[in-house]
Amino acid sequence: MAVEVGDSAPDFELKDQHGTPVKLSDFRGKKDVVLVFYPLAFSGVCTGELCAIRDELPTLGDQDDVQVVAVSVDSMFAHRAWAEQERYEFPLLSDFWPHGDVARAYGVFDDKAGLATRGTFIIDKEGVVRWKVSNAIPDARDIGDYRKALAEL
Repeated sequence: MAVEVGDSAPDFELKDQHGTPVKLSDFRGKKDVVLVFYPLAFSGVCTGELCAIRDELPTLGDQDDVQVVAVSVDSMFAHRAWAEQERYEFPLLSDFWPHGDVARAYGVFDDKAGLATRGTFIIDKEGVVRWKVSNAIPDARDIGDYRKALAEL
């Protein structure tokens, strides 16, 4: 079942590219969250999308108020190598095991392909989903939409 605008965002805890646990609920009351699901590290469209986020992060809002969190089924080790190569400073979280559980909780897991589709959720400081988009695996998202949704919070 997909998470919809107005729903409370399902909480989760996953390890980032350094092995540090990150809980969605840790941002409650502190930051709006841009939760970005992507299929696979090192792939062309994913690299383009996350590099756009890296490059445009300062324009997404006050960095004290906005946290980008990216999630895929890749391992922590793949995430670390990719983050170092591309200079990603935001957390890349591993939904590796149980395989795709967080993506499933948000309704963006493709069981046939075994990975997340391109789903993004803007979650406010109270933990409520305020905006979402879900694209097919080959279809990149527009970072300008993130900027607009965050401006409306």
